[in-house]
Amino acid sequence: MAHYKAEQDDWLVVYLKYLLFVFNFFFWYFCLLLVIFLVELVAGVLAHVYCQRLSNELKQHVTRTLTENYGQPGATEITASVDRLQQDFKCCGSNSSADWQHSAYILSPEAGGRRVPDSCCKTVVARCGHRAHPSNIYKVEGGCITKLEQFLANHLLLMGAVGIGVACLQTCGMVLTCCLHRRLQLHVH
Repeated sequence: MAHYKAEQDDWLVVYLKYLLFVFNFFFWYFCLLLVIFLVELVAGVLAHVYCQRLSNELKQHVTRTLTENYGQPGATEITASVDRLQQDFKCCGSNSSADWQHSAYILSPEAGGRRVPDSCCKTVVARCGHRAHPSNIYKVEGGCITKLEQFLANHLLLMGAVGIGVACLQTCGMVLTCCLHRRLQLHVH
C-alpha cells in the first residue's frame, strides 16, 4: 500500500510539473502577444502623428534629388530611379516640368540642350526633351510629388486595414489565451 501511495505521489508531481509548464507557456505567449500588439499600436500612432512631417521630408528629398543628383557622375541608380518614377507615374519634375530649369543636369553640357530629361516625354525617343514647351511632355498639376503622395496614401490605407485586421486577430488570441489559462487554473483547483 505504501508503494502504491509513492507511485501515486510521483505521478501527481509529474502531472503538476507538466501543468505548470502549460500555464507558463500560455502566460508567456500572452505576454509576447501583448508586447507585439503594443509595439504595433505605438508604430501606428507615430506614423499618424508624423504623417505631415513625412510628406514635407518627401517633397524636400525628391526636389533635392532632381536638382542636385540627377544625371551626375556616380549617380546612375538615382538617375534610373527618377526616370522610372517619371515614366511609371506619367509626371515630370517634382512640382512641374519647370523644376528642371534649376537642375544641375539640365544646366550641364551632358544634357545636350535639353529642357527636361527624355523620361519626361510621353513617348520616349532620343532628345525628345529639347523643345521649350513640347506637347510630348507630361503636364501634371503638382508634378511627381502629387502622384507619389497619392500612391503612398493608397498603399498606406491598405497597410492600415491589414494592420487593423492583424490587431483584431492578436486581440482574439490574447483573450482566448487568457480564457484557456483561467480554465486550466480552475481545473486544477
